Order: sequence, then C-alpha cells, then structure tokens
Amino acid sequence: MFETICNLIPRDSDYPPRTRALDILNRVLEGRIYDVLPYQFHDERGAGGEYIPLRNRRPSVRYPLSRIVVEDSVALLFSEGHFPTFDCADRQAQATLSEIVKETHLNLVMTEAAIRGSIGSSAILLRVLRGRVFFQVLNTMYLTPWWSPEEPDTLIRVMERYKVSGRLLASIGYELDNPSGEFWFQRCWDLDMETWYVPTPVGTEATPRVDEARTVRHGLGFVPIVWIRNLPGLSASGAACDGACTFRAAIESQIEIDYQLSQAGRGLKYSSDPTLLLKEPASTSGDILRGAGNALVVGENGDARLLEIGGTASAAVIDYVRTLRELALESVHGNRSSPDRLTAAQSGRALELMNQGLIWLADNLRITYGEGALLSLAQMVAKASRRSGLRVFGRSVPAIDATAPISLKWPRWYAASSEDRQRDAQTLSTLAEAGHISRDTAVRAIADTYDIEDINAELNRIAGDRIAKDR
Repeated sequence: MFETICNLIPRDSDYPPRTRALDILNRVLEGRIYDVLPYQFHDERGAGGEYIPLRNRRPSVRYPLSRIVVEDSVALLFSEGHFPTFDCADRQAQATLSEIVKETHLNLVMTEAAIRGSIGSSAILLRVLRGRVFFQVLNTMYLTPWWSPEEPDTLIRVMERYKVSGRLLASIGYELDNPSGEFWFQRCWDLDMETWYVPTPVGTEATPRVDEARTVRHGLGFVPIVWIRNLPGLSASGAACDGACTFRAAIESQIEIDYQLSQAGRGLKYSSDPTLLLKEPASTSGDILRGAGNALVVGENGDARLLEIGGTASAAVIDYVRTLRELALESVHGNRSSPDRLTAAQSGRALELMNQGLIWLADNLRITYGEGALLSLAQMVAKASRRSGLRVFGRSVPAIDATAPISLKWPRWYAASSEDRQRDAQTLSTLAEAGHISRDTAVRAIADTYDIEDINAELNRIAGDRIAKDR
C-alpha cells in the first residue's frame, strides 16, 4: 500500500531522486502521506455510481505511529531533563558554553534538528551576528554537501537550491519581471562566504548571477554548517550524505493500522443504523419508519430482519491492530510499555529495563546528534570566538581555546527515585571515605540529579560548611 501511495505523488524531474525520497518520508512524519488520495473514506461511490477502491480513499482514522516513535526517542535525547552539559578542563570555557546554550535555546534547536533529521539527515547553520551566536536548522532535502578529499569529515561547500513562487519572492523584496511564475532560489556556503544568487525562472538555462546585496562574508575559515546523518545503516534516499530513517520499518504497519481502524469505524456506524431486509410478500405500504415504536407487519410467507454486523468482528480488528502496533514498535525500537505494568512505583533502573528498546534507539541517536553534532557546534563556536569577540546576555566573554578537549555529560535516562538516590549517596560516601574516589568526583556524579551547575562553587560551600561545623 505504501508503494501504491508513493506512485501517486507527482514526480518533479528537476529534482534529484534523493529529494523525492526524503519528501515522501517527510510526508509520513508530518501526516501528509494521504493527501494525494482523491477521495474521503466515506466516499464509497463515485459520481457515476462506480465503486471507489480503498486504495484511493484517505483513511478516516490516523494513528501517527512514526511521529510518536520519533518524539519519544527525541524526548529521551534533548528534553529539559535529558539535555547534556559541556565538560571542559577550562572552567571559563565551560561556563561560556553553558551560557550560550541558554541564550540560543540550543536544546530547542537540537530537538527540532533531531525530529526533522529522523527522515535521514539534518543540518544546523551557525551564524555570528554582532557578536551574538545564532543556530538555525536547515532542510537537507534541498541541500547538497561537498566534503574535502583530504579530510572526508570536513565540509568545504554546501549548496541550497529549490523552487519558490515569484509572488513569495516579490513579497520579501525581490524585483521580478514575471512574479506569477516559478523561480529557482539558490545560495551557497563555503569556507569564507555565504553567497546568494539572483532567482532565475524555472526552465531557463541562464547561469545564476551573484546577488551582491545579500551575499555576506563570514570569514570563519570553515563552512558554518554541521551535517548530521541520522542513524547508521542504509539510507532510504540511497545517498551517502543521509543516514537511515528512524521509522522506515514501521510505515507499512502504520498504514495498515489506519485502514483497519477506519474500516472498524465504518462497521460500527453500520451497526448503529442496520439495513432492513424485507422478504416478499409483505403487507406494508408507503414509507417504512424505522424504530422500536413502529411495528412492521408482513404477510404469512413474508419475513423481515435487520442486517447487523456482529461485535466479534470489531474485537478481532482491535486485536489485530494491537498486534501490528507491537510488531511495528519492536521493529523500530519504540516504546512498548503498557500502563498495566506501571501500577506500582518503579525505580529508574526498572523503567530502563521496561523501555530497553527505546533507550537503545535514543542511545544510538546520542552518537550522531550528541557526540557528533553538539560537540561540532561547540568547536565551531570556539573557533568563531578566536576570530571575533562574542557577546552572551549582553556582555563580552573571553575567547574559547579551540584546542581544549570538550566532552558531554549525559544525565540518567529516568529520574532517580528516593531509593535510588539513597543507594547512590551510600555508595559515593563509602567510596570517598575509603579513598577510592575524590570528593570532586562524588559531587560530579550527582550534579545532574541535584541540579548543581557550578561544581567548584559547590565544593567551596561544602568546605565552608565543614569549617563552620568544626568551630
């Protein structure tokens, strides 16, 4: 069924096959995959009385399984309680990066990047404007990256090119000869420039001219874009610049669930208004009034009955849908926990074991979006701070040493219960008193649990409390 729907989506030969593959996955993610079907689900007959097949009807019930899996995994990745913190030997650099995270709302940016990148890839653009740092998520569907042959992990150029209506361009200040047509919008980032081009009409072979008014020189010495491959594995687009789609294995099951639930709803509507069958000869005349208050009289050899659908059919559909959901979530490592299993208080470890598949998925995403993208953004910010001064919350901050190693500290998957915190406290106390770990390490181990941002300041306060207590 998925391939049948895909064949109905118009093909634009001006775009590469990769763009079409990502567009189809993006339609699934946003719930627009059925928009190309011409009929509503209740349209059973066409204008000429012909039967309309189910494959041409949009389901009336839609279960966004793909979106649920993506949002659940991203919530474990970059929500407020799961966003990592930067750790650096240079405490001033660490404090600066923490402030930039807050000012730029980087957790929101990374959440958007991970959701949009679930189709295969994502890209984040870094801008430094008047000393302030800004991040923007770009749509990789229309981006083409080039990497250095000597350093395959280093971008040397990224081109953006897509079609846009002339009226939209005119509304943002472009002067066009024919605003009613379509135009190619194009810009390019390289090691030194962000080059904009004058929009050219679609269908012309003219070489685009540089838009001098909008072109800017960033002068950073690197392409200010972090390219993120979603997951390891074969990409749906077939391009090396894309990773595997998070929800590709569940799309067919999601479509089957939508149609099964739509059919079940259709059957329930028929059951609430059953069809009346009269077997001749019957002695009724005129219009038949349905209802328990109206008696129906038939002849001696006549018969009348209501054509109803048994409830077992609907129950069978629900059981089938539950099975499909379980199989689909298992195939994409989604959250299969049931409320029935949460009747008693659970520890963080117990919740981890219950949602092990979802945690495996989020753990893989940590590699690409955390250890890959977040650290790359931090290194870009450090390099940018050496070229031009940065301002955070209205004040200037010192330059960050770009050669200093930066790492990420990830919090627990699930908040620790009181029993978990008590066990942690006893373990850390025993290890610290035995001399196996330092007090600094012990405080760092519980910093995320107790929201300790400045560990050095916390250690100083602990020392001060001890001195005051000994007096």
